[in-house]
Amino acid sequence: VQLQASGGGLVQAGGSLRLSCAASGSILGINSMSWYRQAPGKQHELVAIISTGGSTNYAASVKGRFTISRDNAKNTVFLQMNSLRPEDTGVYYCNVLTGRFFWGQGTLVTVSS
Repeated sequence: VQLQASGGGLVQAGGSLRLSCAASGSILGINSMSWYRQAPGKQHELVAIISTGGSTNYAASVKGRFTISRDNAKNTVFLQMNSLRPEDTGVYYCNVLTGRFFWGQGTLVTVSS
C-alpha cells in the first residue's frame, strides 16, 4: 500500500489549506484514516481521525477549525484546515489502517504570522 499526500504549502495566519492523501496498491479494505503532524521540536500528535462509517475525532487544538473527510471509492482522505495559526506549522502525515498501519511521506505546512 502506498500513500501519496499533497496540499501542503505556505499560508498566512487565518488562511486555509486542504490536504489530500490517496492510498493505492493492494488494498483489501481500509478501516480508519487519519492525519498526524509533527511540529518543530515537538512530538508526533494525532490531528484528526475518521472511521469507515464516517465518525470523526479531533485534537482539541484543531476542533472547529479542521475537518477530516474521506472518499471511500477513491481510498482518499482529506483534511480541510481553516483559520490556520502559526502553531499549526509542521509536517502532516496521513495514516491508514488496512491490515496494518501505513504512513504517507508527509507534507509540510507552514503558517506565517
